[in-house]
Amino acid sequence: MIETRTIRVGDARIAVHTTGRGPLALLVHGYPLDHRMWLDLMHGELAAHRTLCAVDLRGHGDSPWALDRCHAMELFADDLAAVLRSLDDGPADVVALSMGGYAALALCERHPLAVHSLALVDTRASADTPEGKAGRTAAMQNVLERGRRWLAEQMVPKLVSPGCDALVRARVQTMVESLAVETILADLEGMRERKNRRVVLPQLAMPVLVVVGALDVITPPSDAEAMQKEIPGAQLAVIPDAGHLVPMEAPGPFAAALGAFWGVEIS
Repeated sequence: MIETRTIRVGDARIAVHTTGRGPLALLVHGYPLDHRMWLDLMHGELAAHRTLCAVDLRGHGDSPWALDRCHAMELFADDLAAVLRSLDDGPADVVALSMGGYAALALCERHPLAVHSLALVDTRASADTPEGKAGRTAAMQNVLERGRRWLAEQMVPKLVSPGCDALVRARVQTMVESLAVETILADLEGMRERKNRRVVLPQLAMPVLVVVGALDVITPPSDAEAMQKEIPGAQLAVIPDAGHLVPMEAPGPFAAALGAFWGVEIS
């Protein structure tokens, strides 16, 4: 059973969805998604070994938009730290995908004592290139003019692999098309302006797992391999036949990789 509660962080209300037992693991979704991307993991075997807490970042899922023009990664990081303080006195295992990974690296930089271990999933540490920034700006204008359906048409084929199950693709499309336009704009602004956190990687003192789908076209395996080499002692898991959303496309192999990282044996 998944229980939902709301945590007040300043002017924001952050929804967290929790199941399982054992040490706390915080699950941080990517863009343009919400906590539902973690449902396969939350209903799986790892819930017998970890308290799995999937957060809806401000403006996503069950967390209402808080009137922010920009969802800076530092803002997300401070939200996550506040959520962790409200849930547990000790540090947590943090699992973060894509934009969630950007926020998680900011969390490690700003609140390092809050993180016991870190799993960086289909993400990167570098800032946007000039071309990437221009693409974010263009996307903002297109969403304003064409709406969320345009975003789904552009994003879904990049988020999943060509052979992705139709139901998984439908779940992704539902999340994209349910995201408020103001949240989309604030996310794009925050990602466009995020800082390069490659300098943080050699400073990470906690255990780190880097996970990537072998077919990821947004943050390809080469990005994951580069991050793993810059993080002392980091492990790397490349998941076959999966794109950018490994936890949804390959929930079994993903759970197995995460369980092995945590020292948990699952069938």
